[in-house]
Amino acid sequence: MNKEFYDLLGLTEDATDEEIKERYTELKKKYNEDRWLDGEAGNEAARMLGKLDAAYTEIMAERREKSKTTDGPGIYQEIASLLKENNLAEAQAKLDAFNERGAEWHYLQAVVFYKKNWSNESRKQLEIAMQMDPDNNKYRDAYGKLNAKNDYQKQSAQAQDPYASGNGAPVNDGEQMGGNACTECISCCYTYLCVNCLFNLCCGCR
Repeated sequence: MNKEFYDLLGLTEDATDEEIKERYTELKKKYNEDRWLDGEAGNEAARMLGKLDAAYTEIMAERREKSKTTDGPGIYQEIASLLKENNLAEAQAKLDAFNERGAEWHYLQAVVFYKKNWSNESRKQLEIAMQMDPDNNKYRDAYGKLNAKNDYQKQSAQAQDPYASGNGAPVNDGEQMGGNACTECISCCYTYLCVNCLFNLCCGCR
């Protein structure tokens, strides 16, 4: 890639697609306004507009071409294998190398965060994946089971500390004394196992 294209945008080749698009939009707005200036200033702004459009087109075209060698089912499967081996550092490095990040990318990033016990970050990545591919059952199942696991952990914490509500009264005291507690515990444990199975065994499925 011609370094001059990046120089025109005032960026380096390490810039993300989002940074390039933001900078391009900013400069295009400026030159569109300046081209109406009198004399040489207006002419220069018009020339810069042409150069700017050409630079942006070339940069993004090259990035799309380059992404074909790093994106796709093959690399996703490779990352999934690394995650099954708990090689989180290498999996994250490969995810970071992506230029265009689709729904499956965000799903795999969610798996990385989940394995690091970062539940909130994992949930956010799953939400993005579902927004990008709302018909994907794998993403929806993972999201539902992750939320169920979080609910299970909250219930477990309350069971260990019946005064966790902070209002001086035991939490769900009536239910704990009744006959449903064991059934609920079994259900929660099953959900906990399901979400671990989903992330550990299915992270590479499409």
